Amino acid sequence: MTASSTHPAAAALTAYAAPRDARPAALFAMAPEHLPGLFPPPVLGRLKELLDIDVSLVAQSYDQESLTPVLAETEVLITGWGAPRLDSAALAASPRLRAVLHTGGTVREVISDSCWERGLLVSSAAQANALPVAEFTLAAILLAGKSAFGIRESLRPGRRIPARPIDLATIGNFGRRVGIIGASRVGRRVLELLRPFDFTVRLSDPYVDAAEAARLGVRLVPLDELLAGSDIVSLHAPDTPQTYRMLDRQRLASIPDGATLINTARGALIDPEALTEELTSGRLNAVLDVTEPEPLPRDSPLHDLPNVFLTPHIAGSLGNELERLGRSVVEEVERLVAGLPLLHPVTQADLGRIA
Repeated sequence: MTASSTHPAAAALTAYAAPRDARPAALFAMAPEHLPGLFPPPVLGRLKELLDIDVSLVAQSYDQESLTPVLAETEVLITGWGAPRLDSAALAASPRLRAVLHTGGTVREVISDSCWERGLLVSSAAQANALPVAEFTLAAILLAGKSAFGIRESLRPGRRIPARPIDLATIGNFGRRVGIIGASRVGRRVLELLRPFDFTVRLSDPYVDAAEAARLGVRLVPLDELLAGSDIVSLHAPDTPQTYRMLDRQRLASIPDGATLINTARGALIDPEALTEELTSGRLNAVLDVTEPEPLPRDSPLHDLPNVFLTPHIAGSLGNELERLGRSVVEEVERLVAGLPLLHPVTQADLGRIA
C-alpha cells in the first residue's frame, strides 16, 4: 500500500533541475493557519534558500486576480490542509508549474486528473504523517492489552477499586493476539513498533503476498481468519470503494467477545450501525480516533459508553509534529532542485490503493 520510491517521470527531474544560481519560483497553497507549524523559522529559512517564495503569500483560491502574475511564474506548489483543488483552470493559469509537494498525507482533495495529464511531479508527506499515527496505535494496543481503558472507567464512580473483583486472567500483553488490517505506511510502522513485544501478530492485506509478509516479519492471513483470531484488531487500510464498510455486521460479529477494535484510519471502513450495536451491547471494546460520521452526533451513545475510548482525530500530526511534515517537504525540494528522484512520489496509479 505504499508508493514506489522511483517516480515514473523521474527522468524529467534532471531536466527540471534549475541552474545553480537560480531558485525555482514557488507558492504556498493551504489554510494560512497551518503555515507556522509546518515551517517554523529554521525550516522556513532553509526553504527560502532553495526556492524563490513569498512567505507572506498563501493561496486559498487560484482564481484571485492578485495571484495571476504569481501563478504565471510558479514552478513548485507547496500545498497543505485547506488547499484549493488544482483543476484545469488553475493549471492553465500556471504554465510553468512542474511539481506539487503536499505537506499532508492524501493528495486526493488537492490533485485533479488534469494534473496527471500534465505530467506533474507529485509528492506527499504521508510517510512522515504515518509516524505519530503508528505511535498512537502502539499506545492504544498496549493499554488495551492491560484493560486500562475499562479499569479506569470502573474506578470513576467511587474513586477506588470496585468491590467486584477484576478478572485478572484476561489482562496482560504476553502472547496477546494482534491483528493488523492493511500494510499501509502506518500499518508497516505499527508492525515495526510491535516487534520488541511478546505479541502474536498477524496481517491481512490483499496487496501483500507471503514473501513480502515474511520480509515484514508477520504472518499473512485472510481477513476473516484475522478477525476471528484476534484479541486486538487495528485498522490501517485506505478509504477506497473496495474497503468501504469492510467491517460489516457479519465481520464485526466474528470478532471474539471482549476484543478491542482500534480505528485510526477512516470511519467509513466500518458499518457504523453495526458497530454501535456491538459496542452498546458491551460485547466489544473500541478505541476510535475516527468515526462515521465525523464528528459523531451529540446524541450518539458512543460518547458515554465505558467500553469506548473516543478521540477527535488526533492520531495524525498535531502541534510540534507538524514540523516533521514541513521538513519532509524541504527534503523533497532539496532533491528536486538537485535533479534527484523524489523520495515520496505519488502517481495516479497509487490513488486506488493508498489513503
